[in-house]
Amino acid sequence: MDNILKYYNQFDELGRLEREPVEFQVNWHYMKKYLRESATILDNGAGPGKYSIALAKDGYKVALTDITPRLVEIAERKAKELGVAKNFLGFYIADACNLSMLDDEQFDASLMLGPMYHLQKEKDRIKAVKELNRVTKKGGIVFVAFMPRIRHILTSLLYPESWKPNNRIDRILQFSESGCFNHSDEGRFTGAYYFEIDDINPFMESHGFETKELIGSNMGAMLNEHNWDYWKERGEADKVIQLIKERASDPYTLGVSSHLLYIGRKK
Repeated sequence: MDNILKYYNQFDELGRLEREPVEFQVNWHYMKKYLRESATILDNGAGPGKYSIALAKDGYKVALTDITPRLVEIAERKAKELGVAKNFLGFYIADACNLSMLDDEQFDASLMLGPMYHLQKEKDRIKAVKELNRVTKKGGIVFVAFMPRIRHILTSLLYPESWKPNNRIDRILQFSESGCFNHSDEGRFTGAYYFEIDDINPFMESHGFETKELIGSNMGAMLNEHNWDYWKERGEADKVIQLIKERASDPYTLGVSSHLLYIGRKK
């Protein structure tokens, strides 16, 4: 956990979402599909508050939690700068496995768009999902992000020196079995857990949720800057983004997206 905190204390997570705007647009499209007006929302593991602030701008009441103090401070400062702090119910430094500062069934909807990336122990993944269930109202909607194992296997094969120790096939095979990835290089994305795609829905359903959709958040990340420039020059980038949104729920595309979004309803 210390390495994870160190990583997010130095990594520009807000900048990542700005550099990969399609991921945000796809997630936002599906969130708006399910969120009702005037909902109270938890953004659990919110990082610097990209989604929280967007929700607050739309008039939702939002509570923000994250385990990294620096990111909570950034989110609170940004909310004040943009004049939406009044729509926040609180900014909390908290572990996703322990949301004891929040009441049972407090929220109409809950987001958890980061914690499942880093909970390498199954017992911790279960704790986090149970906490999300506890604070969400019956019938409430949850949005939970996962990373698919197969995509990281492919990424490791394509760019092995960027994903040490997965620059050796024996380590890739070990990762394929465990889903756990710990980067060899200091300061890189580490302490990570990647799900088998077929395990996501059953995992969530076994902890009190009814599956609505599982979508690929950012298969658009496969397109490099040159690719996007091509479509922009043709004046068709917006149509490309629309196509990605429409195909995000196609199960055959899930393995090429580096992030997945589970959408479910609390039973």
